[in-house]
Amino acid sequence: MPNGNQFGIAQFRLSPPATAYHHLPHPPLEGTRGGISILKEKTLIVITGPTGVGKTEATLHIAEHFDVPVINADSRQIFSEIPIGTAAPTADQRLRVRHYFVGNHHLEDYYSASLYEQDVLKLIDSLPSSIALLSGGSMMYIDAVCKGIDNIPTILPHIRQEMKQRLETEGLAKMCRLLKELDPEHWETVDRNNPRRVIHALEVCIQTGKTYTSFRSNSFKERPFNLIKIGLNRNREELYKRINRRVIQMVGQGMIEEALHVYPQRTLNSLNTVGYKELFEYLDGLTTLDEAIFKIQSNTRRYARKQLTWYKKDRDLRWFNPDNVEEILKYIHTALSDTSK
Repeated sequence: MPNGNQFGIAQFRLSPPATAYHHLPHPPLEGTRGGISILKEKTLIVITGPTGVGKTEATLHIAEHFDVPVINADSRQIFSEIPIGTAAPTADQRLRVRHYFVGNHHLEDYYSASLYEQDVLKLIDSLPSSIALLSGGSMMYIDAVCKGIDNIPTILPHIRQEMKQRLETEGLAKMCRLLKELDPEHWETVDRNNPRRVIHALEVCIQTGKTYTSFRSNSFKERPFNLIKIGLNRNREELYKRINRRVIQMVGQGMIEEALHVYPQRTLNSLNTVGYKELFEYLDGLTTLDEAIFKIQSNTRRYARKQLTWYKKDRDLRWFNPDNVEEILKYIHTALSDTSK
């Protein structure tokens, strides 16, 4: 944990919590804030959507409207060394609205969706406002807060180090075969092209002597807050143009220099992400810069499609164009009003 400042509180302040608003008893009203009645029960507003869609600006408007900070839900923007390549909120944007979980960890720090769940729930509980705002595109982080995550054991450092070394020396294919042997059920469903998922499952198997599958209950956890979930999207062509343009902007802002700075740490899992993998290949002399940029654009578009596929499973999401902030606010106010009846 970085410097004992897990929420990034030295830089920013906090905001409040939520759970399915249609599942909770209707709370009485007390006072007003941002033009709405304050509810005794807390409500978490979730803003999500594919990468590059325009979540940041829409979220800033919504946060300013309700006078609440932003709880960031991006598994890479938590790392302080890579703000450009992760499109983290800028200093000016953080001056407009306080943010949490931005640049509050270092690349070598271990962090997970389970730890994020614990940290955000504590944060939400500590916030004075009855409304909290969580925004980001990391699907597992959002699900961890809204639905809960299975109680997977925390991996011991020596086990993590051992499996990291085995991955480096034996390769991903052999690790997949080992997982098939130890937990064939999970092997059937895991993304076998994702070394982090494969290795984490193996870590659990080796540390506990049980299958990773045995720890997965897939049950929803009760939350002490109401939940309003907003999905942001654009038509596919517009989204892809925005993604392509943003990659060029990142390069212009210094992403190559950023990748060069963290190059000595390139084997860390925190850097096993779109943008850096492609630039490391360029720095290794394996591709040209133009090829690396093209790959970043292509892989980012692929990630956006993966996000949209994930979101299809969530029937609680209400979809909007991110440019229609007034329409989004109207919907939120209506949802908040419904919980007070």
